[in-house]
Amino acid sequence: MAVKLIALDIDGTLLDSRWTLPEANRAAITEATRRGIEVALVTGRRYDFAMPIATQLGAPLTMIVSNGALIRTQDGQTHLRHLLPRETALRVLEITRPWRDSTAVIFDRSGENQVILEVFATDDPIRSAYYARNKEFLGQAVPLESCLTEDPLQVMLSGKVEPMREAEAVLRGAQGENFKVAATVYESRDFSMIDVLHPRCSKGAALAEWANLRGLTREEVMAIGDNHNDLEMLSFAGVPVVMGNCVPELRNFGWHETASNDHNGVAAAIELFALREVAPCG
Repeated sequence: MAVKLIALDIDGTLLDSRWTLPEANRAAITEATRRGIEVALVTGRRYDFAMPIATQLGAPLTMIVSNGALIRTQDGQTHLRHLLPRETALRVLEITRPWRDSTAVIFDRSGENQVILEVFATDDPIRSAYYARNKEFLGQAVPLESCLTEDPLQVMLSGKVEPMREAEAVLRGAQGENFKVAATVYESRDFSMIDVLHPRCSKGAALAEWANLRGLTREEVMAIGDNHNDLEMLSFAGVPVVMGNCVPELRNFGWHETASNDHNGVAAAIELFALREVAPCG
C-alpha cells in the first residue's frame, strides 16, 4: 500500500548532529509533497521552536508538536490540543522540586511567556543555547508554581543524563497521578529532556488521531525517528523506520533502518519507502 503520510521527528532525525537541515532531506520532502504525500513534523519542540525548521523546508507541512499535545498547521490553525490540567502540573512541580533548576512550564501562547522558568541555568551549554534561541518566548516566575494561572501544555525538565534519569524514575513511579512522561536522551552529549504531558498525549497517539481524521489507515503512514519518545509513533506506523544513530532500544523491534542523521538518513528512507510502494513492517 502506498505511503500517504510521512511523520518525521526533527532532532536527531531530520536535522544532522550540528542541528542543521541537510539539503538532501529538504529535497526529498519537497518531492514527496509534490507527489501529494502529506508530511508532518512530529516533535517534542514547541510550535514556535519547530516553525523555523518548517520554514526552511519550504513545503506544506502539518505540525504535531510538544510530543503530541498540539496539532497545528503552518498557517496557525489548531486542529487538536490536549492541555495538562493545572492541578496536575502543580503536583508534578511538587514531586520534582529537587530538580527545580532544570524545570520549565510550557504554555500554548503566542509571543512572550510561553516558557516559564524559576531558575535560568547557565552552566549547561545546551540549555544556554536554547535560552538564546528562544529569549523572546521566555519568562520567569518565583516560585514557579505562581505561573500556573491556566492549564499548560506540559512541564519540561532538562539537563545532564544521570540527574534526569533520577527525575524520570520519580515521575514514572507517580504516573498513576494522571499524566504521561516522554523522555528524550542524547547520551553522546550528556543531555536529556523529560516532558510531562496530559495522559492522552504521545507522538503515537497524536499521529493515530490525525491519521484517523485524515481518513488514513496505519498502513499508509510512514514514521522516522531516533529516540525513546518516538517509540509509540513508530509502533503505530505501518512503515516504521529508525535512524542509524537511534538509541539501541529502538533496534529491538525489527523495524526498517536507514542511514544516520549525518548521512541523509531521512532522504534515503523517503526515497526508498515513500517514493515507491513498500510492504508494511511487522
